[in-house]
Amino acid sequence: MKSVRPASYFFRLRFRWWGFLMAMGTLTGAASLLGFLGALHWLLDLCSHFRVQYFLGLGVTALLLLMLRQRRAAAVCGALALVNLGVMLPLYFGTTPTLAAGVVPVRAMLINVNTRLGKPTEVAAALRRFNPDLVVLEEVSARWLSDLEPALTAYRYSEREPREDNFGIALYSKFPFTQSRLAYIGDAEVPSVMAEIETPRGRCTVLATHPLPPAGREYSRLRNAQLAALPRWVRRATSPVLLLGDLNTTPWNHYFKRLVAESGLKDSSRGRGVQATWPTFIPLLRIPIDHCLCAPEIGIVNRQVGPHVGSDHYPLIVDFIIGFRDKKNCGEAEDGRK
Repeated sequence: MKSVRPASYFFRLRFRWWGFLMAMGTLTGAASLLGFLGALHWLLDLCSHFRVQYFLGLGVTALLLLMLRQRRAAAVCGALALVNLGVMLPLYFGTTPTLAAGVVPVRAMLINVNTRLGKPTEVAAALRRFNPDLVVLEEVSARWLSDLEPALTAYRYSEREPREDNFGIALYSKFPFTQSRLAYIGDAEVPSVMAEIETPRGRCTVLATHPLPPAGREYSRLRNAQLAALPRWVRRATSPVLLLGDLNTTPWNHYFKRLVAESGLKDSSRGRGVQATWPTFIPLLRIPIDHCLCAPEIGIVNRQVGPHVGSDHYPLIVDFIIGFRDKKNCGEAEDGRK
């Protein structure tokens, strides 16, 4: 005669590692797939940004499930990890322009200083250390520009719009402007800067911009509208364009890819891999949202993430040449700057 189990037996919680891993793999895999549908809804759009995290999470989950002999679940997680790897891989391939002897590239530096949290002394130290020819500062207020004034004395030319709402912006240059203006691109009423600059290697147009973060339906709409409007501004330029800014999106996002396709600009991260810049305070969630896009006539010979300057963003530094002949990609070569 079989013994009767007490009713409490059926209500016991039983923890199994393979079940936990399968649940985590399911959630992560679903989020990674939903990210491909970002054009349909702003919440799905948010899922598109974490391809590195999806790849690592699903890869580790697949290995652990394989160790627990859950082969089918491991295969599914492994396949989804490879899907995310495939999305990232194009960033690791690009051409390599070669600097002619004696040619010194132009250096540009983008810093989202963070109006409230950043540290002017650390930003100033980074400017002195890397000595860029062009500087784009985002989230600057009047106080920020005043505090940085001693570090900016070498920059005779500037276009500035300080604000107190995290959307102040400034462009500083050691080289003269042939023309410059503040621009309000899209409907968000946040300023951008567009300036044509006479560099020793020829003219280029710097377009510095900072769309709203996609924090909700309306902010997402405004960000997307600004990204969609940028190609029209690029086409107005009379010299090769270098677009710099915290775009609040990643290279795998639908709206970023549309910007690249419609503007004809190239993503300078091609050939350099994932160079994440935000947030500095949560390494596991760090993603690349600070960008440099360039015209085919501009070659990126070096691209690097700068040091921590107290902000929630790391600076982005690019060295470039004008008159690059390869129309397929902005590439990488040895940095000829001393």
